[in-house]
Amino acid sequence: MHRHPPILIVDDEPANLATLRQILADEHALVFARSGREALAAARKHNPALVLLDIRMPDMDGYALCRRLKADPATRDTPVIFVTTLSEVGDEAAGFAAGGVDYIVKPVSPPIVRARVRTHLSLVRTTALEASYRTAIFMLGEAGHYNDNDTGVHIWRMAAYARLLAEACGWAPEAAGMLELAAPMHDTGKIGIPHTILCKPGKLDAQEWEVMRTHPRIGHDILVKSEAPVFQLAAEIALHHHERWDGSGYPSGLRGKAIPLSARIVAVADVFDALSMRRPYKEPWPLDRIMATLHEGVGNHFDPALVPLFASILPQVLEIKERWDLREQQDVARFSTSSIHPLG
Repeated sequence: MHRHPPILIVDDEPANLATLRQILADEHALVFARSGREALAAARKHNPALVLLDIRMPDMDGYALCRRLKADPATRDTPVIFVTTLSEVGDEAAGFAAGGVDYIVKPVSPPIVRARVRTHLSLVRTTALEASYRTAIFMLGEAGHYNDNDTGVHIWRMAAYARLLAEACGWAPEAAGMLELAAPMHDTGKIGIPHTILCKPGKLDAQEWEVMRTHPRIGHDILVKSEAPVFQLAAEIALHHHERWDGSGYPSGLRGKAIPLSARIVAVADVFDALSMRRPYKEPWPLDRIMATLHEGVGNHFDPALVPLFASILPQVLEIKERWDLREQQDVARFSTSSIHPLG
């Protein structure tokens, strides 16, 4: 029994439908349509994972049908592969402009059909998996600050700063992008800290502080259970984001480059954003005071190489801050006129 959504095959020639059925039926669930009208109805009903689409059809050509599919929110992300005669391959530009992702030439070759279908279904599943990761990341990032109603977009803005600083350190764009996804989960471990400690209005006593210092280990132990690279990186950051360059941090008292670079980067981005944001107990600090504080932390709190590097990219940092500040203001405005808290 097939567990995945079907492939929709659209062609007005029964022989062509039969050929594709013979090639694909053993591995995939299939749905068939012989006209554009039937195809639109089948797409809405079956939510196919992929569409194999003939170009020449009597009621609606393949390009027009593809544009209709891409205009519908329910099917706009469904990949469309045109199945066409060799004489129509010259119209590739029109097909890609309509939203198609590939061409298969008639008469079809069974190995080529299977390979193209396998490739594009793999891309669909990879995209779906990435979306699932992003959803999980969003939830874990929010969960770490569930009891802190004043963080707003802090964790997402801080993550954008971390990405920019990683790129300035020479990280490849893919690695810096993964850091941006992982960074918002750095405080996931606060899920395990009692509300009375997290929200205590005054200073924590020695016993409460010991409990608070367990949140990096809790976060690590939650996140490390996933083998996905983004969660492994998040676990590393969660465990070490309170370590300090001079060894006075926690939980392990790591010193210098023994602290993973990912955590050293997040530490700078996190402190910059925390000082620049408004909280119930403080106003945003002026930029010169924030930068002076970062420079004062060089060699004790922060990696001596990272603070000057952060200062060198400050114009880009401030551009990111301006964009996120505007988004936060828009979220507040929506919240003030709605009983439902906005998520994005």
